[in-house]
Amino acid sequence: MADELTIVHVLPDLLGTYGDRGNVLALTHRAEARGVACRVVEVGLDERVPRTADLYVLGGGEDSAQLLAARTLLADDLVAAVLGAHTTLAVCAGLQLLAHGFEDSTGTRHQGLGLLDVECGRLEERAVGEVVTEPVDLPEVPSLTGYENHRGSARLHGSARPLGRVVAGVGNGHDDLEGVQQGHVIATYLHGPVLVRNPALADLLLSRAAGPLPEYEDPEVEELRKERLDVADPRRRRRHLLGY
Repeated sequence: MADELTIVHVLPDLLGTYGDRGNVLALTHRAEARGVACRVVEVGLDERVPRTADLYVLGGGEDSAQLLAARTLLADDLVAAVLGAHTTLAVCAGLQLLAHGFEDSTGTRHQGLGLLDVECGRLEERAVGEVVTEPVDLPEVPSLTGYENHRGSARLHGSARPLGRVVAGVGNGHDDLEGVQQGHVIATYLHGPVLVRNPALADLLLSRAAGPLPEYEDPEVEELRKERLDVADPRRRRRHLLGY
């Protein structure tokens, strides 16, 4: 296990809607609870993304902020290679920025970084509400819960794999899938923030960046997680109605 982690928060002033800044707080909290010191670097508009950090985080943003973020990141010829070589979390607009391309509110397609083998279009209706998904090929991660508020879709191709299969909510808008896994990147439409609601996912990212971690439980977070799953997961509601 590493003694220190450097976490890069990419363009937080543009990509920080719906509490996505909390993902960095969740990572630092859970790392420091295990004795791993964290250094957080926030990258602004006129700053280059650091090349050698341990973990990178991109959040969500409205259309105008997303387009500005795209121009900024595409101006850096190495940023896709940097993110692809390190553990990276991308949320909502962050997911779309790492795709081959995405559409704005007018239907105009814009180039993404091409790090994920994904094309992002537009949903017929905005997806808003609670989401529950079952992770794919992540046995250490239980059901994922989050909140979605997006008009973007995501169609996976090639080596891109889903993060989860939708139990409740919309997710990617195709094939009942949610999010993307590819290489070192995990991307999702889930806010919440997603790593606060899903500590096992935070720990997965941390273990990839820092090595195996000792066990750690946060009762308040676990209670929050249970509350949201009880509300959003139709399987839990059904069991409650049936009395077991």
